[in-house]
Order: sequence, then structure tokens, then C-alpha cells
Amino acid sequence: MASRTPNPLGAPVGGKPAQRPSRETRLVGRHVTLVGLTSAQHADELYPHVSGPKNAHLWDYLLEEPFDDIAVFRASIEAKEASRDPVFYAILLNDGEKDEVAGMASYMRIEPGHRCIEVGSLLFLPKLQRTPAATEAMYLMARHVFEDLGYRRYEWKCNALNAPSRRAALRLGFTFEGLFRKHMIIKGRSRDTTWFSMIDDDWPGIKQALEAWLDPSNFDDEGKQKRRLEEFRQ
Repeated sequence: MASRTPNPLGAPVGGKPAQRPSRETRLVGRHVTLVGLTSAQHADELYPHVSGPKNAHLWDYLLEEPFDDIAVFRASIEAKEASRDPVFYAILLNDGEKDEVAGMASYMRIEPGHRCIEVGSLLFLPKLQRTPAATEAMYLMARHVFEDLGYRRYEWKCNALNAPSRRAALRLGFTFEGLFRKHMIIKGRSRDTTWFSMIDDDWPGIKQALEAWLDPSNFDDEGKQKRRLEEFRQ
């Protein structure tokens, strides 16, 4: 009998499963600190900036509807505080005596066995959007995933219509992997989902570019960048 050609198989993977992220973790940078999100510490401060008709657009691509009741918002934050997947963090601006809440983010779809994890549920207040602080928050979360928790794959997914989120993923160094058509029904509307990823092999180069961009020498006296982040990866 003729011998059978073996089927191709993936490379063996050794080592231990990744660690689960902890709400007790503090990720500290020059501009921001990330801490476990709590209703007692963060709900009342966040609420004026995320509620009412003028802020409804902040929720366009998130799973929740806009809020117009502080009690309902507190309950939502309490549920996030209790969640083990996703694990939510408040993003605080390092601003002297009182760190100001400027947004929230989470680790989600946490699979320690496969060493795969996703960043999501990003809500950035206007004062955080398109700032070095926002980039630093994403840098701190990625560094923690690869260097402290031991993940191999870090995912970013968003509504295909969310152009700012797609641009942010590519700018940060994530790789576009494809479009999941009619992936979800969110708030009664069809959602196609774009998938992006960053893997541990990518991380050293991405880290080097992020740290070079975030370095104070890359900004002038008015705080304007001298070189774009993408230029550091070329």
C-alpha cells in the first residue's frame, strides 16, 4: 500500500495559557492611567459627558442606547463593574491632584487557552479623542496583553460603517483581516463587522513605533506632532 502524505499541521505551541485580565490592575502612563471601572468612583463624573441628546452620537456604534437617566446609567456601570468578560477600565487623565475620567475601554472575548483577547467597548470623551493620551491608553492596553498576560493575538472589531474606528485600528498597527457580512443585529439595525488583529510577532515593531511617537521629542511647544505614527513603522 502506498504511504499517505501527512496532512499539513500548525506549528506546535508550548507554554502555559495566558492570564485573565484583572480589574485590580493599574496601567500607568505619562498622560493617562487605566483603573477598574466602578460605579461609585466613575458613574457620576462620566454621566454629564455621555448623556442626553447632545452626546447621543457617542453611543451610535456601541451596544447600549444613549442614556437620559442617571439611575439607569449607574446600573449599567454596576453591571460592567461585576462583569468578568468583558473587563472594564476607566481611562483617567493624569491631571495633578484629581485624575479626570475621560473614557472607558474593556478587554473582551477573553480566551486564555487560545491566548486570544479583544479590545472593545471604547468610549472616548471629546477631550480624549485624537490626543496623545488616547494613543497612550491603547498602547498601555496592548503592552499589558502581550508582555504581562501572555496573549498571542489581540483583536479589534468594529461596525464596518465606523470609519474613525477603522482608521484608528490601522493607525495603531492592527492588520485588517476581513469583513463579516450581516454579522449582527444591533439596536434593530444590520451590522457588518470589520476584523483587525495584532499578534505577538507584530508587537515589537508596533511597540517601538508607538513609544517613538509618544516620546515628548515628537511634539512641538504647542503639542503638535512632528511625525505621524505611521511614519515610525515605515
